Amino acid sequence: MNRLKIDRSFVRDIASDAHDAAMTRGIITLAHSVGLQVTAEGVESEQQLRVLREHGCDEAQGYFLRNKEC
Repeated sequence: MNRLKIDRSFVRDIASDAHDAAMTRGIITLAHSVGLQVTAEGVESEQQLRVLREHGCDEAQGYFLRNKEC
């Protein structure tokens, strides 16, 4: 399956920066519109993961998820 990864630089402030949140939402929407799955890199907090889920992100990678069951 084809996949697009969102760089950690967008994810870092996603919960507190409206511009990063909007950019990420746009990336996810665009990727889904052309049939791509989306993976966010660098997830380090529950807040980041929550925002990504709200925007429809398919997968997340990062320190926060390292020892958690999916």
